[in-house]
Amino acid sequence: MSFIFSLESAFMENSHPENAAPMAKYMRNHFAFFGIKTTERRRLFKEIWKQNKAEVTENSRTVALQLFAKKQREFHYCAIEILIKELKQNYLKDDIHLIKKLITENSWWDSVDTISKYILGEYLLEFPDETDTVVKLFSNADNMWLNRSVILFQLGYKKKTNFELLKSICLKQQSSSEFFIQKAIGWALREYAKTDSEAVKEFVAVTAFKPLSRKEALKNT
Repeated sequence: MSFIFSLESAFMENSHPENAAPMAKYMRNHFAFFGIKTTERRRLFKEIWKQNKAEVTENSRTVALQLFAKKQREFHYCAIEILIKELKQNYLKDDIHLIKKLITENSWWDSVDTISKYILGEYLLEFPDETDTVVKLFSNADNMWLNRSVILFQLGYKKKTNFELLKSICLKQQSSSEFFIQKAIGWALREYAKTDSEAVKEFVAVTAFKPLSRKEALKNT
């Protein structure tokens, strides 16, 4: 695809090796980087996307998967941003398989958190009848990132948040020793506290959360 070829060429031409090593280190060396910082990466990306708009729109899922299969992390960010824009209000029910793939491959907090809020969260707004099925599937999975994603998918919901569902998910994961799960519980509850702080305080008061989850949940109450 000309879009991917052009994007790869632009990233190679604008790579910054002096930045690549620190960026990889920040991500615990899970990924290679071109060393392109976010502002510049988005500028290059949006320019090439604009030049290839029809191709990307018509093949958004394929383009995203091909980008996500590449080793440099900048490509993964572009894949996610394409899907956020192109699939909003255009999801298919079968896209849950695509979403699961994105969460479980090249997984780290930066990608998983964005996918959870802006892709999984949007998908479940469009297909609310799938919520119970997806939550059960992801929360029972042996993959920590799937577990985290269903804790976080309602982050942008505000008053639309199903607090009873959020509580049940948090209770299911409350004994987890995983840092990323404890942190996610606290983050999700802290975010909902912006809508109903008393409900969050009451829930935390009667639940045996790990100290990190409790601290994060009550940070702004």
